[in-house]
Amino acid sequence: MLKFRKSNERGETNHGWLHSFHSFGDYFDQNHMSWGNLRVINDDRIAPGRGFDTHEHRDMEIISYVLAGNLAHKDSMGNVESIPPGDVQRMSAGSGVRHSEFNHAANQETHFLQIWITPSVTGIASSYEQKSVPQESKRGHLVCIDSPEGGSNTVKIHADATLYAGLFDGDESAVLPINTRRKAYVHLVKGKLNVNGHALETGDAAMMEDESKLMLDKAQDAEVLVFDLAS
Repeated sequence: MLKFRKSNERGETNHGWLHSFHSFGDYFDQNHMSWGNLRVINDDRIAPGRGFDTHEHRDMEIISYVLAGNLAHKDSMGNVESIPPGDVQRMSAGSGVRHSEFNHAANQETHFLQIWITPSVTGIASSYEQKSVPQESKRGHLVCIDSPEGGSNTVKIHADATLYAGLFDGDESAVLPINTRRKAYVHLVKGKLNVNGHALETGDAAMMEDESKLMLDKAQDAEVLVFDLAS
């Protein structure tokens, strides 16, 4: 079964300094509360010199994927980091962590995806991890950037979920086997791309259940994230 959600069907908030589209979270839509253990995808744009003041999270796996600009992160664990495009950041909130996120650029918007995944365990010590994923490794491929096992270019997540990223154009394509007892979620970050024969455009999503494979093809300057999720 495949279900599709167009970009303009997402929730939207605009605070001036922050313009967000919500696939899940930060707004209420009883038909789109989560998909498997994927709880939030916020497509955020932060104005120059603005950001999120210090706030607290608990028992959530939080992933930041920067698309443009630069995201400044500071937290109660002592991490002070800069997250550029191409990096993936994972923060396990665990028993509790406080952090802030800012765009310190004078004249450039920061565009990033904030993703929340429900953890497999609760009450663990909070932790932080950030890794660079070379653009060339994503060209024409789905590359694992987040998994329970971690890896050289993969952050380790405390949840039953795996996240892949890919860049596709022209004849480039990919096939990903899917366990039919699990769910998958495809978020098209930009461009155009066919998902199992269905056309998606920037911001569109595909939700998959009882499917044995994912086929990506017929791309036009596409960047895509694919989630393999617990049901």
